[in-house]
Amino acid sequence: MKKSSLPVRTAAVFGLLVLAFGAMLALNVRTGSLSIAPEQVFRILLHGGSDGTPAGNVIWKIRLPRLLAAAVLGGALSVSGFLLQAFFRNPIAGPYVLGISSGAKMLVGVTMVFVLRHFAGMPFWAVMAASFAGSLLVTGFVLLFARRVRSMSVLLVIGIMVGSICTAVTDFFITFADEANVANLHSWSMGSFSAVSWQNLRIVSAVILVSLWGAFLLSKPISAYQLGENYARSMGVNVKAFRVALIALSSLLSASVTALSGPISFVGVAVPHMSKLLFGTAKPAVIIPGSFLLGGVFCMGCDLIARTAFSPSELAISTVTAVFGAPVVIALMLGRQRGRDHG
Repeated sequence: MKKSSLPVRTAAVFGLLVLAFGAMLALNVRTGSLSIAPEQVFRILLHGGSDGTPAGNVIWKIRLPRLLAAAVLGGALSVSGFLLQAFFRNPIAGPYVLGISSGAKMLVGVTMVFVLRHFAGMPFWAVMAASFAGSLLVTGFVLLFARRVRSMSVLLVIGIMVGSICTAVTDFFITFADEANVANLHSWSMGSFSAVSWQNLRIVSAVILVSLWGAFLLSKPISAYQLGENYARSMGVNVKAFRVALIALSSLLSASVTALSGPISFVGVAVPHMSKLLFGTAKPAVIIPGSFLLGGVFCMGCDLIARTAFSPSELAISTVTAVFGAPVVIALMLGRQRGRDHG
C-alpha cells in the first residue's frame, strides 16, 4: 500500500471504529431481559437515571456501568497485549497466553480468601495492588525463562503451564473460603463484568487513562525497539528503562482488568493483530488508540452475547472471547509455521 493512502485508510478505519463503538453502546444499553425502547433510553440518560423507574434503575445501575467496563477494560487488555507483543517482538504474546492474567487472578484470589475470612469486605485498592503484584510476579518468571529460551513456541508453552499452576493454586485456596464467598470468588475467577460498580469503575478508569497516556508517549521508542535493541540504542533510547516502563505499563493495564472483572482470555493477543490488519500498519501511534477502540467494541460485543445468548443464564465472558479470539491465535501460529517452512 502506498504511503499516501495510509492516512486516508487510518482516518476511515478510526471513523468506522467510532461508529461501531457507538452502535455497540446503544445496542448494549437497551438489550437484555428487559427490552427498553430507544426513546426511553435517551430520556433516562438525559435525566441521569433520576426518574426512579425500573427501566431507569436497570440502565443506570446495571447496564451502563457494565457496558462501560467492557469498553474500557477490553481496550486496556488490547493495549496491554500490544505492549507485550512489542516487548517480545512476537504477535503471539499476550497477558492471558503468557499466564500473566492468571498470576494476577491467583494473588487476588488468595488475598481475598484470607481477608474475607477476617473482615466483612476488601477495599478495592487492595484488590488492585494484589492484582498488580501477581502480574509482575508471573511477568518476572516469563522474563527469566525468556532469557534461556529462544523459541517463542516453547515460551508460549511455559506461559500456559505457569498459568495452569496459578489457576490450580487459586482453585486450591478457594476451597478454603467461607461458603458465602465461594460463589462470588468462583464467578469472579471465570471473568465477568456483572459486578462492576460506578466507584470501582472510576478508580480503574483513572489508572487505565494514565497508563494509556504513558504507553502513547512511548510510541516513538516502541517503533525504534521493534527494529531491534541496537537500533533503539542508536536512536537514543535507554533500553533498560524503556523495557521496565513497557512491562510496568502492560502489567498495570492487565492488572486493572483482572482486579475488576477477573481474567479474560485471548483479547490481548487477537485484537492487536486485528488492528494491524485493519489499519495496514504496525505504527504504535496508530495501533495503541486503534487497539483500545477495537478492544472496546470486541468486548462489548462478546458481553452482549454472554448476557443474551442463553438468557436468563449468563456465560462467562472468557467463554465468548475464547470462541472468537482463539481462532486468531491459531491462525497466527500456523502463519508463523508456514513462514518458517518457506524460509
